[in-house]
Amino acid sequence: MGACYAHSCSFILVAAIAFFCVGSVNSENPYRFFTWKVTYGDIYPLGVKQQGILINGQFPGPTIDAVTNDNLIISVYNYLIEPFLISWNGLQNRRNSWQDGVEGTNCPIPPGKNFTYVIQLKDQIGSFFYFPSLKMQKAAGGFGAIRIWSRPGIPVPFPPPAQDYIILAGDWYKRGHHKLMHSLWRGHNLPFPDGLVINGRGWNGITFTVDQGNTYRLRISNVGLTTSINMRIQGHKMKLVEVEGSHTIQNTYSSLDIHLGQTYSVLVTADQPPKDYYIVVSTRFTRRVLTTTAILHYSDSNRHLSTTPPRGPTQDIASSLYQAKTIRWNLTASGPRPNPQGSYPYGLIKPTRTIILANSAHFINGKQRYAVNGVSYVAPDTPLKLADYFNIPGVFSVGTIPTTPSRGTNNAYLQTSVMGASFHDFVEIVFQNGEKSVQSWHLDGHSFFVVGFGSGRWTPQSRAHYNLRDAVYRCTTQVYPKSWTAIYVALDNVGMWNLRSENWGRQYLGQQLYVRVHTPSKSFRDELPIPKNALLCGRARGRYTRPF
Repeated sequence: MGACYAHSCSFILVAAIAFFCVGSVNSENPYRFFTWKVTYGDIYPLGVKQQGILINGQFPGPTIDAVTNDNLIISVYNYLIEPFLISWNGLQNRRNSWQDGVEGTNCPIPPGKNFTYVIQLKDQIGSFFYFPSLKMQKAAGGFGAIRIWSRPGIPVPFPPPAQDYIILAGDWYKRGHHKLMHSLWRGHNLPFPDGLVINGRGWNGITFTVDQGNTYRLRISNVGLTTSINMRIQGHKMKLVEVEGSHTIQNTYSSLDIHLGQTYSVLVTADQPPKDYYIVVSTRFTRRVLTTTAILHYSDSNRHLSTTPPRGPTQDIASSLYQAKTIRWNLTASGPRPNPQGSYPYGLIKPTRTIILANSAHFINGKQRYAVNGVSYVAPDTPLKLADYFNIPGVFSVGTIPTTPSRGTNNAYLQTSVMGASFHDFVEIVFQNGEKSVQSWHLDGHSFFVVGFGSGRWTPQSRAHYNLRDAVYRCTTQVYPKSWTAIYVALDNVGMWNLRSENWGRQYLGQQLYVRVHTPSKSFRDELPIPKNALLCGRARGRYTRPF
């Protein structure tokens, strides 16, 4: 259903729902209500009928449009025959990891049941997406776009575009998500994808219509499972303006690399002779290159596609690295607030600690697993957040993963890995990739400054090459083969937060951990109380949330 503002609804109803769910009411900001029915349905993304996961009968799911600080009330009804959860890639859920929608924070929604998410888009703008977070359900659909618009009066560093288009692109498998999951469970990694899709369609399945002379905004997300992609538009340039909630220096590109889980906003001007042009998406860093296309159609043209799609970069790392270093923060632009983004001098803050996280591949008990610092994550029978809140012993222990990789050993073990951190820590994290494939890392509940890329092994001397002035501020970053990426992150959001590989097979097989950002304070200013409607499962079943 559509969104509903608080001023057009009963305030008593608004207050009751919000108070029931989170125990607090923010009467200054609008409420938007959504009812989502999650079902199976036939889809044909690569021309073959498959069982997909639909939201309100749609694949991809409905787009969420909201404004900075809006409150979203999203009631999700699970009509599948399996448990279901939705997570929100890039939404920070300030003070509220209860709503994060991953296995470490939330009990799954059982078949035939519902759960209502209550999310405030506190101090956020930009382009994000949601997706099913359990097992391999993401391979069946259930994902959609999130657009957070700036509040009236907050300057945006470009004129309003004629239209705003969504592009959800990524790799796709013809086999169902259950078969993919069972293959992983048997100890095999995901095979090479069968193709690529744009907005759930294959070759030339989507058309974007433009008027000559106008400028359009395209929000592009890589919602795939295993591969980086490159996107380009035949005969047109793309001006980058926003990355995952941050306005960027407005550089112009002929093509863009978009790694797993990443989102970019570009402006495209329809300044070419009127006809149809290819929008091309192809895999990056793969021996076999998969390609798919959409159509950019000029409204006053009857000339159809007449040439082959333009080719893009394939396995070249150097050009991708160069491009990554050109993506920088716009220091003078406003973000969600009127003050300039550059008013936060992250480069002058000394990190309180350094964490080095190395990914690796292993066989444990004869099965393929992936690990971080030698620890391959295993999900417990009770969400970590609930176990922490109810003080349930035996579910996890803080500090079960080292903060630096062990040298001279290639052994790995299974563990529910949770790393401890203190509220307001300002942390340097180095992602060390000793493998031959590109990695993509995402941190829930936070954004971070991508201060450095480098080849080989990171050392303290690598800091001399950090960008401490205008590094891009985002929530997902790539790490190139045999290389490292360094980030600075302010852990200013109390809760239990998933730090994971965006390669969904690697994530499922252990390349993830949780960061417990903790404060001894019990103030609701630091963390909201457990929602009264929180689902309880595992060893938390039968306990009580709170009386009001």
